[in-house]
Amino acid sequence: MRFVIVTGMSGAGKSSVMNMLEDIGYFCVDNLPVPLIPKLAQLAVLPRQGIITAAAAEEEASYMNEIALGVDIRTASAFEDVPQALEMMKKTGYQYELLFLDASDDVLIKRYKETRRTHPLAKQGRMDKGIAEEREKLQILKDHADYIIDTSKLLVRDLKAEIDKIFVKNETYSNLVISIVSFGFKYGIPTDCDLVFDVRFLPNPYYISELKMKTGNEKEVYDFVMQSKEAEIFLDKLDDMVTFLFPNYVREGKNQLVIGIGCTGGCHRSVTLANALYQRLRDRGGYSIRKEHRDIGKCDHSVRIEGKA
Repeated sequence: MRFVIVTGMSGAGKSSVMNMLEDIGYFCVDNLPVPLIPKLAQLAVLPRQGIITAAAAEEEASYMNEIALGVDIRTASAFEDVPQALEMMKKTGYQYELLFLDASDDVLIKRYKETRRTHPLAKQGRMDKGIAEEREKLQILKDHADYIIDTSKLLVRDLKAEIDKIFVKNETYSNLVISIVSFGFKYGIPTDCDLVFDVRFLPNPYYISELKMKTGNEKEVYDFVMQSKEAEIFLDKLDDMVTFLFPNYVREGKNQLVIGIGCTGGCHRSVTLANALYQRLRDRGGYSIRKEHRDIGKCDHSVRIEGKA
């Protein structure tokens, strides 16, 4: 049996995840009263009493073999008893996996305003205070989570890919989500970058007539930039440094890292190096890797915009 507890910040996507788990065959229960959480686990592993056909027993066993339980702050005062209920499950031999969904305060506020819903702890007060209170209450669950997914920058398809990776493909999952963003310095540095690298020291394809109208997504530009000895050395050193940093960030509880790579306009050199680093990290595996070419559509010669990969 696989028993999954889905929790996290209100507005971070718990309902969407529960729907996704239901679509892949999980028996889903949302907002179950806290005292009944251990009872649900107990019922799932106990055989049904009475006479039952072999076919019906097999169907029931299959139906209850994968369970997802949604738990959130709506349980109000009883929510404080959730950690004790989960601890009781472990002591009695019922194992579970804890999935925590998070998002930045700005994103949560934006989502609530778009849906015109009220945060469960805001009542008639400020939404930001309600979110702060919820974070404090949920911290104990986040600290013990098996999986943490920050949905701040995830599209629905990206979130589904993460859920499939964990619960369908059963791949090794790291709580650190890495975004590689190419950009142009002339448009400003992305405000959410944790690490920023300047590749304006590399030869610029913009001054090559046959390459000026292309981007780093095209082989001719990619080859031109990467044939530079400096580009290969830079990529090796960058790869080595971020590979060293990743596990240290995870150890400190960081679950999202944005790496910015910039050139002048964000079309040639930064796109090339972002693609090269993305390819290396993706091939190596172990982390969720995404890329975004923020300013490629702002170049006069390009109408192509590449979203998250």
